[in-house]
Amino acid sequence: MTVIVREIRPDVRADLEGFGAVRHSALPFFLITPDSVAYDLAHTHPDARFRPLVAEEAGEIIGTAQVGLLHENPGPLQGFVNVYVHPERTRRGAGTLLVRAAEEYLTGLGATRLLAWVLDGPGNRSFAEAHGYRAGRSAHFLRLDLANGTLPLLQDPPPGVELRTAADFADDPRPVFELDAATTADEPSEAGSAELTDYEAWLEETWRHPLTDLELTTIAVVDGRPAAFSAAHTDGGTRYSTGMTGTARDFRGRGLAKLAKNDTLHRARAAGYTEAFTGNDTGNEPMLAINKWFGYEICATEVRYVRELG
Repeated sequence: MTVIVREIRPDVRADLEGFGAVRHSALPFFLITPDSVAYDLAHTHPDARFRPLVAEEAGEIIGTAQVGLLHENPGPLQGFVNVYVHPERTRRGAGTLLVRAAEEYLTGLGATRLLAWVLDGPGNRSFAEAHGYRAGRSAHFLRLDLANGTLPLLQDPPPGVELRTAADFADDPRPVFELDAATTADEPSEAGSAELTDYEAWLEETWRHPLTDLELTTIAVVDGRPAAFSAAHTDGGTRYSTGMTGTARDFRGRGLAKLAKNDTLHRARAAGYTEAFTGNDTGNEPMLAINKWFGYEICATEVRYVRELG
């Protein structure tokens, strides 16, 4: 059978479902739904030039690629190429065709540096290296059994600290945006620190995203100012994921991130979610220690591969 690569069709439900199914099969610890795929296609910032691709064989989607520009990162123009092939449909050439199409598109936009997340396995790593990519930072996926695990006991906030939900800021989310921007700027990344400066884009891409759960997102507020938070994503079923947990620099060392994350995990379990996922840079020892304290276990590792273009 011949494998072809094409753009995803946002108005075709089978494409949205096929894209989500491949990503879920290859990356089961990452939340994705057909509705979230459709939303990303409609609401990703225009400067990202987002162009998801699919590899199709005999009418079946067997591979996917997230392709676009890292427009929030300063410096030389960088692109991202995240390719996943269904584990039962490998060795058909889908991955190579997706990489080739993605690279042609991004180089045509002027990207001089390409980044790709690659699952840490011999076959995946050798594939990336054969296409001219070199290994960089790595990150762990972690899983927590919410249904059967034991969470740390809930603690009362210290004096002057109040736990709220993101939904409490529905009338004015800007303070949450400012906290997210401050913590995102400190995240370790092969691409360099992202700069969140576009409030309206953040509302579209993060705050209103269908996977974002404002009711389960916990924010620690100190003297009326959001100081730490743990963002919750849910798939509408039984799976919950932490999008980001962080603390503003002025409030670090007080256990506020741990306090916020414990609160959201307890409330997620009470709401019926049975699995919790999160991700950490392998060098982020403080956050890894916090997640170990909660009972998370590493379930997979990805490596950020980089290709410098001449």
